[in-house]
Amino acid sequence: MLFVAAALITGCDQGMPPGPAAGAVKTLRVTFQAAETGFDPVKVSDYYSGTVIEAIFEPLLTYDYLARPAKIVPNTAAALPEVTEDGRVYTLRLRKGILFTADPAFGGAARELTAADYAYSIRRFLDPRHRSPYAFLFEGKIAGLDALAARARETGRFDYDAPVPGLETPDRHTLRIRLNAADPNFSHVLAFALTGAVAREVVEAYGEDTGSHPVGTGPFLLRDYTRSSKIVLEANPGYRAVVWDFEPAGEADRRIAARMKGKRLPRVGRVEISIMEEAQSRWLAFQKGQTDIEYQLAELAPGFITAGGGLMPELAARGIQLDRSVDPEINYLYFNMRERIGGEPNPVGGLALERIALRRAIAMSYNVEDQIRIIRKGQAVRAEFPVPPGVAGHDPAYRGGIPYDPRAANLLLDRYGYRRGSDGLRARPDGTPLIVRYYSTPGERDRQFDELMKRSLDSIGVRLQVHKERFPELIRLENECRIMMRTAAWIADYPDGDNFMQLLYGPNRGQSNSACYASPEFDERYEKSRRLPDGPERDRLYREMTRLMEVHTVWLLTDSRYRNVLLQPHVVGYRRHPVLHAEWLYLDIETPGERARR
Repeated sequence: MLFVAAALITGCDQGMPPGPAAGAVKTLRVTFQAAETGFDPVKVSDYYSGTVIEAIFEPLLTYDYLARPAKIVPNTAAALPEVTEDGRVYTLRLRKGILFTADPAFGGAARELTAADYAYSIRRFLDPRHRSPYAFLFEGKIAGLDALAARARETGRFDYDAPVPGLETPDRHTLRIRLNAADPNFSHVLAFALTGAVAREVVEAYGEDTGSHPVGTGPFLLRDYTRSSKIVLEANPGYRAVVWDFEPAGEADRRIAARMKGKRLPRVGRVEISIMEEAQSRWLAFQKGQTDIEYQLAELAPGFITAGGGLMPELAARGIQLDRSVDPEINYLYFNMRERIGGEPNPVGGLALERIALRRAIAMSYNVEDQIRIIRKGQAVRAEFPVPPGVAGHDPAYRGGIPYDPRAANLLLDRYGYRRGSDGLRARPDGTPLIVRYYSTPGERDRQFDELMKRSLDSIGVRLQVHKERFPELIRLENECRIMMRTAAWIADYPDGDNFMQLLYGPNRGQSNSACYASPEFDERYEKSRRLPDGPERDRLYREMTRLMEVHTVWLLTDSRYRNVLLQPHVVGYRRHPVLHAEWLYLDIETPGERARR
């Protein structure tokens, strides 16, 4: 704390960091706190890779930058979809003349985007070879697509040329999607960044290395890439004419609109992304003017945010900007529900009463308020319900049913036969050693989580092993259901509760269901809920599903973080969006001359 305060006073007291020179390429410099896993849309599930993908690839639909609540608008589609046959048929017509960036896969030229590209891209999610963590977006939904995937599992080959009744392209620029049943959230799926169009020629040219050679139609293209270190994007010179034109809703929006309205996008010519895992390094880089936007400094927030949630006066005096909001996310501790992991017995898995008791005791020993106070530095709010505030389906009155109570946790373990040995550590009911493995990354923040977890399990006599892996490796192990226990986060892909409740749906194991939970009672309710619009009936099912998850103690919900975004004075147009993450398209960086004229 003292070191941070000193940095505030001495770090950059020479005045405001300079913006770009007149005539120079406008470069936006940002950091990620964890490494990307790749840029193939069907193969990733992490926030960092998804943000880059959002800047390169384009879905059919997107969201209005300023509208709150989030509002879907056309993107590469010329208009919102025509929805017919009681919500089961979506017809979309593409804008003509949109181009994939020039690439050797196209013979060195650009190539026009077509409806067939979207049909191909949707098929890829169900190709078993990809093990897509987002296959659930389309599984069971599109007529004939699951049958094609089933044949691929039998033959070992996914036939991309086979007709799919639910994916028709009656002409070059028309896509018709036929659903098995009406889906109230399907337009949100079509606006999700990872459903952007991928060209078949590119995938066939680069094969397994497609994730390092993203080729899209979006506002940026990948210029340079050093894995887990540096990502450089460049404005797409062939990007279609898009003009900043959004309706402001409040005073802050009006100030942005006054400076951005009518400008052709993107204004930024280059985005440089550095991977910096330690918060102190990211903070010092921002202090020295080496970065323009800093997204994730929750651990250091007391050093730059006042008790009232405003910016420290010394930073405000330098023109530094703060955008503060609670992310539409949940953080949670999950347990692997499988009976065995990699062939070995899993002490926290299964639905036997003694396993539920162990999970419940671990959850009751964990002090979420300490996590918020010590690790988050107060920059989070307690999460009580799986659907966070600001997302359709959130229940503000719900209160979680797993209290912090180490005394009761110890009594629970005693009751179910987890006896203490002479060393004070408990054994399993059959007398074999009880060891719980917790997975985390090597960074300083996660070391604090390790310490809190160890204190928690020490309080109930459970031996803890902490396994360290880099973030991309954790994601891989998670998708293979090989992690016993981990703290995870999920931020909204689309602003509806379905995006969160699906995290516990049995068929999503190996995708988004990190706990590998399978409950017929939960699944039955979830399947009913996803056929319903937001409303009282669906809300009732969500509450029942949440109580069931708590009874089985699959998760311990912890918190939702404040997003304290710091911006240098020359960054113009930033507005935190609840769903979009790559807001770089909508920003400008003022040159000294532009600032002087203002």
